[in-house]
Amino acid sequence: MDDFEQILEGGMVFRGAPKPKTDDGKVKTKAKKKKYITGAHGSGSAKQKAKYRTQRANRHK
Repeated sequence: MDDFEQILEGGMVFRGAPKPKTDDGKVKTKAKKKKYITGAHGSGSAKQKAKYRTQRANRHK
């Protein structure tokens, strides 16, 4: 009961959330790599997405 009384009087101390790690510039997903964006690695969906990106980029030129 001594611990319980101490908690009631002084409160509990919770540890804070861990700080986020600093971004070291590494690419962590395929979607950000240049070959995937341009569709050069051969995937059909990547080629289609690359086509849509070029169409969107050229829309207001």
